[in-house]
Amino acid sequence: MNPRPDRKPYVVVIVDDHELFAEGLELLLVRDWGEQFVIGGRTTFVEEAAELATSCDADLAIVDLSMPPLGGVAAIRHIKARHPRTKVLALSGTGDHELAEEALRAGADGFLSKTVRPDALAEPLATIAAGLRVIDPALLDSLLSGTRRPSAEILETLTPAELQLWTLLATGMETGDIAERMVVSERTAKRMVAALLRKIGVSNRISAAALAGRCGLLDD
Repeated sequence: MNPRPDRKPYVVVIVDDHELFAEGLELLLVRDWGEQFVIGGRTTFVEEAAELATSCDADLAIVDLSMPPLGGVAAIRHIKARHPRTKVLALSGTGDHELAEEALRAGADGFLSKTVRPDALAEPLATIAAGLRVIDPALLDSLLSGTRRPSAEILETLTPAELQLWTLLATGMETGDIAERMVVSERTAKRMVAALLRKIGVSNRISAAALAGRCGLLDD
């Protein structure tokens, strides 16, 4: 890993209630990557995370997601609210991908499992500091597969006729052909299409077709 162009090390804070892990990570970064990173401080309390990042003008924060009682996601929100320029790498020792996704939505710039070797964290940290995102491969697979599953919230609100209409619309069928297939007038078909677009929350047929693909309506 090449040093920063300005030779100034990144200031890192560690927010983790597992003191042995936090101490070991600090020692590793200082010992092996001292030209790249300097530790601005550590805390085991979510409530202290934002103040710590602000007080040392941290470039990076490493946040454990499983911190009681508020949780690491709260720490991320606090850091981003108080000191937005701090980049956050979220870590988790569990396989809870929903929690990881929540962390990303809260503002985390990356997520990795704690099963990764500590000496492999330096590269992701530098990548995040450079403005790029880092996501654990297992989480990425989960997110990608999730986008291809039918959305229960949308599909459960649709009648069989609306599902049929959406499928026909997504295949590129014109309004006249849709009317003929559904045995309604063309004027009625136009009204049905407009109502469907509103119901599924899109503004045009192209967006409706894309959403249908993600929901799996066109798989067959």
